[in-house]
This record gives sequence, C-alpha cells and structure tokens, in this order.
Amino acid sequence: MAENKTQPTDASVDDFINQVESPKKREDAFALKKMMEEITGEKAVMWGPSIIGFGQYHYKYESGREGDFLIVGFSPRKASISLYVLGCMHEDFDFTIQKLGKVKTGASCIYINKLSDIDENALQELIAKGYQYMKSKYPTR
Repeated sequence: MAENKTQPTDASVDDFINQVESPKKREDAFALKKMMEEITGEKAVMWGPSIIGFGQYHYKYESGREGDFLIVGFSPRKASISLYVLGCMHEDFDFTIQKLGKVKTGASCIYINKLSDIDENALQELIAKGYQYMKSKYPTR
C-alpha cells in the first residue's frame, strides 16, 4: 500500500513563510499561523514542502489504506491561500463558510486571496468547528 505523499517534516515553518514572495501573503501567512495555533493549541508543522498543518488524525479506509494527515492547515500558494479545514465539508458548516465572504471552495479546501477579503471571526469559528469535528470523529489513540 502506498504511503500518503504529504508527510510531516522537520522543516522550519517560519523559514518557509519568510520565503513567500508577496509581502501581503507573507503577512497573512504569519497571521494564519498564529490564529490556527491559538485555536487548536497545536504547534505549526510543515507537511510536505508547502503545507502548514496543525494537529493530525489517523484515517483508515475500507480498502485497507490508512495513514495520517493534518486536521487543519493552510498553504500560501502563488494564486491564492489554500485553507485546509477538513471537517468543514461536513455537518452544519455550510452556513459558516457562507459567512466567510469572498472565497472559493474545493473538495476539502477553501481558497482566499487575502485575509482582508473575509470575515476573520467566521474563519476562526470555522477553524474551531472543523478542528473539534475531526478530533471527535478521529480520537487519538
């Protein structure tokens, strides 16, 4: 069985953020790091070369494939900032996502151009709800 390509690393989160080209995106990345650390109580960890994650859970599919992945995180990509709030595509999260403002959504991602485009209180609520949802659905061993 193949391992998940995106694994936690020992790379420095701050060094990664400091390499972000856009000064505004860099500023937003540091703000998101602080926000997610405060909400989750978890230390920021690099997952692969470009995702900053907070917390992790273990999954196991009926196919037998299993692995670990981050609970919440983000990546300050060139086009937009990708927010990974895995629990947010379930339950009663639609209303919270709508409150965010100017976003696009994908399978388990929310894409924003900059923090000032969205309602930060709604984002904090979404992160907290998504984190708690995943912690309750996938309790740590």
